[in-house]
Amino acid sequence: MSENIQVSACILCNQNCGILVHQDHEGNYTKILGDEAHPVSEGYLCQKATRLNYYQKQARLTSPLRRKSDGTFEEISWETAIQEIADKLVHICDTYGGKSIAYAGGGGQGNHMGGVFGAMLRAACDTPYLYSALAQEKTGNFWVNGHLFGKQNTNYCEAVGEAEYVMILGANPIQAHGFPKARPIINEVARNKEKTLVVVDVRRTETAKKADIFMQVKPGKDAFLLAALLGYIVQNGLENKEFIAERTTGFDQIKPHFENIPVSEYAKIAGIDESQIIKVANGIVHAETFALRSDLGIEQSHNSTLNAYLARLLFLITGHFGREGTNCLHTALFPLVGHSKEPEKGGVVTQVTKMKGIGKLFPPNILPLEIDTDHPKRLRALIVDSTNPVATYADTKAQRKAIEKLELSVVIDVALTETAQAAQYVLPAQSQYEKMEATFFNLEFPKNFFHLRHPINKPLENTLDEPEIYHRIVTAMGEMPQSFPILYQIAKLDRRFPMLKLFPTALGITTFFRPKWKKYPLLILKETFGKALPYPYAKPASFIWTACHMYVKKYEKQIRRLGYKEKGYALGEALFNKILTSKSGTLISEHTYEESWDLIRHKDKKIHLEIPEMLQWLADLPNKVAQEAKHACKYPFNLLAGERRSYNANTIIRNPEWRKKDTEGVLKIHPEDAAEYNVENGDWVKLISKTGQLKIKTWITDEVPQGLLSMPHGYGFTYPEHDETTIGAKVNMLTPIDECDPLAKTPYHKNVRVKLEKVAQVELV
Repeated sequence: MSENIQVSACILCNQNCGILVHQDHEGNYTKILGDEAHPVSEGYLCQKATRLNYYQKQARLTSPLRRKSDGTFEEISWETAIQEIADKLVHICDTYGGKSIAYAGGGGQGNHMGGVFGAMLRAACDTPYLYSALAQEKTGNFWVNGHLFGKQNTNYCEAVGEAEYVMILGANPIQAHGFPKARPIINEVARNKEKTLVVVDVRRTETAKKADIFMQVKPGKDAFLLAALLGYIVQNGLENKEFIAERTTGFDQIKPHFENIPVSEYAKIAGIDESQIIKVANGIVHAETFALRSDLGIEQSHNSTLNAYLARLLFLITGHFGREGTNCLHTALFPLVGHSKEPEKGGVVTQVTKMKGIGKLFPPNILPLEIDTDHPKRLRALIVDSTNPVATYADTKAQRKAIEKLELSVVIDVALTETAQAAQYVLPAQSQYEKMEATFFNLEFPKNFFHLRHPINKPLENTLDEPEIYHRIVTAMGEMPQSFPILYQIAKLDRRFPMLKLFPTALGITTFFRPKWKKYPLLILKETFGKALPYPYAKPASFIWTACHMYVKKYEKQIRRLGYKEKGYALGEALFNKILTSKSGTLISEHTYEESWDLIRHKDKKIHLEIPEMLQWLADLPNKVAQEAKHACKYPFNLLAGERRSYNANTIIRNPEWRKKDTEGVLKIHPEDAAEYNVENGDWVKLISKTGQLKIKTWITDEVPQGLLSMPHGYGFTYPEHDETTIGAKVNMLTPIDECDPLAKTPYHKNVRVKLEKVAQVELV
């Protein structure tokens, strides 16, 4: 029997490489290949994507569930679930105010359309509180970017493949990717004798093994290494004076701070030979082009926001920015995050901990503190969409306890996750391959792209996509009608004669006379313009139409550079139609490098180097060493909690059979540490932190240095349909919520202090 071949994208990391999915007549994925027509991945694919059948065919939810008084679930109808949830949201809003409600998640990896429409439910509840995995990783970056470039949602991409001198800082692209075609690019850089690959990491990663220079920094001491590099550059007058004068402000204010850096002392603290620091600093300065790629190794470690600042200064004061072969700002069809004002300028803070938003996001580390308290303004309701706080946020026990205290907890997901098991209501969503989807991880320059993915499987019966779920809840709250017949008829006519602008005009008139509906533009679009699109499943794609017209207003010249002949409104229509019909994705704009400077949001179009809070933090850095040493006495090991390996992907694939390697998620331990504790390869040990404990199997390797342990994330799930069996250890049993970045509250997952005990052989139960 012939196979069906469908075009889509992988959802297991933020690269979302294009794929060709071979299916049999039952919808099983028999073979998955890279899609050569994808404008960025161009046929590249790693091993994880070949196992996507385990995502689509995992144990799925097929009915709304409601928790009973005995703790078990009962199946209920969609009508009952939606109305009960809506009534409880209205009651909580009326009684305690909208800020007593929060939203967590909003799409994992390539599942972003639901998160966009989740904003409509937050609007109905009048709450600003969005808790996101991005705020476990990137908000320190966003905050620094806001000061340097003008807005927290400015972002840069990393020209790893084009640069002469490359630094990989706290990242492992061979395993974790992070930029397109990461593996072949890293391999090419490593082989090219005209290029230099520098890797900075605490662990001898797969990428580090390919490096020309490996700087094995001590855990949590990245800031000392970066400060030493910058100190050497400034103290020897090696900064790019012409670039600094032309493109930046504030260098005179930051210069004294780096003139006073004790380079030799900081090199010792970082565990790096001073001669190596001097060699790398000179390599960066004298290279024609330099690109820096950083990731969780410095973002979930001590001094993470300071790390973000120092890492950016490394390429900014050396002039390696905004030209070919360097890091450059990029555009976005739809920004991944927003921009938050500082509290003193009217920015939103949380009710209990008074934590500020960054990029319109709030950090998961404070979520239990906002719920599990007697504070009169505590959170009382939580909507969880496509995320799993109990398993993936710091301190599993605290997250579960907080969720169980809520007056209303709703989980929208494809599977009965750990968080769903603790919730009051569970709503079954369609998988990413059963609906139209997109990702907003489009971070390329000079050419950027967008991929609107069409469904390749029929939805499971009695499941809904997230935009429809949100629309039904908002409707049941009495905020708006479910349908708009007149607008829909106008939208159908508009699609036949788009240049008459019939629909935009009618929409404007409608919201003028119904001002309350202005809060819900995406839901109105979905039920009118979306229904008029040529694909029956394309309703959620309606907001892309709006995004295209907004994009044209900003970058008309850069869009037309791709070959479009249209202008103005007609160009917006052409771009939307191209995105809608290009199943492999399409390029959306092409900039010149000089135009990248227009993406800076400061009025003077310059980079503002001075950030007083970061300079004070830098001055206080030596005081951190003694504090960390004191904590290490009781817990002698530093645990890397959440290593990326060949077959882990957070909680997207719950079926343990998908893993070809490392099925149990072993703990890596140095041979000398193993010998001291009388541990042999494959033995079981107990890890104990101040938060909890777990048992895990060991793998002895010199990949980790003495005193360092490493374990993966994405293991230890429970399977109610299989007698509660678990495979692997729950990493967040060990991670405390109070050990986090003081500014952004990103967790110290790379610096979890633990002690170790050998235990007898255990069963996986």
